[in-house]
Amino acid sequence: MQLADLISGVNRQIEQALEGPLKAHGVSLEQYRVFKALAARSGIPMGDLAAQVFVDSPTLTKIVDKMVASADVFRGPDPNDRRRVLVFLSEKGSATFAQLASIGEGVERSFTQSLGAAALNDLSGLLRSVLRESRRPAADKSGGEKSHDTLAFSGSQEV
Repeated sequence: MQLADLISGVNRQIEQALEGPLKAHGVSLEQYRVFKALAARSGIPMGDLAAQVFVDSPTLTKIVDKMVASADVFRGPDPNDRRRVLVFLSEKGSATFAQLASIGEGVERSFTQSLGAAALNDLSGLLRSVLRESRRPAADKSGGEKSHDTLAFSGSQEV
């Protein structure tokens, strides 16, 4: 099985484990990711938030619009650059996330318990490296000209 398939498969299992309990609270997986990102750091520019929750800007705008309508988040101008919009977690959003955080923690715990601390640390480090590498401009990776959307894995080895 290819590395990308393995990563996709694990990601899908985690998403499926989260979606049911979140849906019971009326929250989508994408909204949960926004809650989680804003709980860690409120007042994030839309572009940075989109990158953190792994969605494109138009999709994030729709998610945030829905969360603004339910008073979970609010937008405000960046005091240093009026052209940028920051997203903040409201008091209601903080309370909502406090109820949801244990769901995410439980799912993560169930997926990571069998790995052990050392393996979990190794896997986390490797995945962070893959993400960093995939976000670097393609020309920086190989000196050649590739699309910025191309993931540059070293070879296409079966895993």
